[in-house]
Amino acid sequence: MSSEPHPLRRSTDRVPATGTRTVSLVVAVRPGDRGTDWLLARIPSAVREVVLVGDVRAGSVQAPSGVPVRRLGPWDHTAGDIPHAGLLAATGDHLVLMRADGTMSPREIPHYLHYLESGFDFVKGSRFIAGGDSAGYPLLRQLGHHALLRLARQLYGQRLTDLWYGFCAFRREFVDLLQLREDGVELGAELVAHALHYGLRVAEVPSLELPSRHGPSHPHTIRDGSRILGTLLAGRPHTALLRLAPPARRRPTEAQVGPRAVDE
Repeated sequence: MSSEPHPLRRSTDRVPATGTRTVSLVVAVRPGDRGTDWLLARIPSAVREVVLVGDVRAGSVQAPSGVPVRRLGPWDHTAGDIPHAGLLAATGDHLVLMRADGTMSPREIPHYLHYLESGFDFVKGSRFIAGGDSAGYPLLRQLGHHALLRLARQLYGQRLTDLWYGFCAFRREFVDLLQLREDGVELGAELVAHALHYGLRVAEVPSLELPSRHGPSHPHTIRDGSRILGTLLAGRPHTALLRLAPPARRRPTEAQVGPRAVDE
């Protein structure tokens, strides 16, 4: 194995010895979520701490032996601070954020951690690259996502494939930088927008979005799209308008038009 540093690492990056990184799983639990026990029964061995935040009901929530489970709540899920509170309370070197509705599989977590350990700062799931998929994505929502994705590529100069999927992992030192505020469908877009705005090295990994364990959802495509649009515009970098403007028309050079005639 080569001893050379990974090309994506900064010279100031702290590189712990193999096996010393700790991983915290932060699970946002919203009213009606029934996938918490299903999720905890499937967390990989790399996870050393679980933080449940939101509508966490009293009762036994079992995790693999030796993995502590912390509960933050009850919480007003409309306040918009559920994920942020959980991330601030987590103690791991790497943080993984998921939902508790059963649509995200914890078996995918090692793929996210692989990219973090390879030098990326922020790793997000994508349902629209090879190996990823969604159990149900209406045509109108697909069209809206495509339109917002094109805008995001112009605003941020990046070619991502999935905007608002909230399954992600990142280094703990970036929690304050990401400045999370939202707790609705726009949370995933806010994460991505802030990561791109501040120049984090972002990687996408394929993810399979499973059917919700509390029944079919009824997305509000127009409302959700407008909220995500506002998030993208609010977080755009200062150079975004230059990318949106059409390229300036250049004056033809002499080589293009030929030599000018000289009056005799």
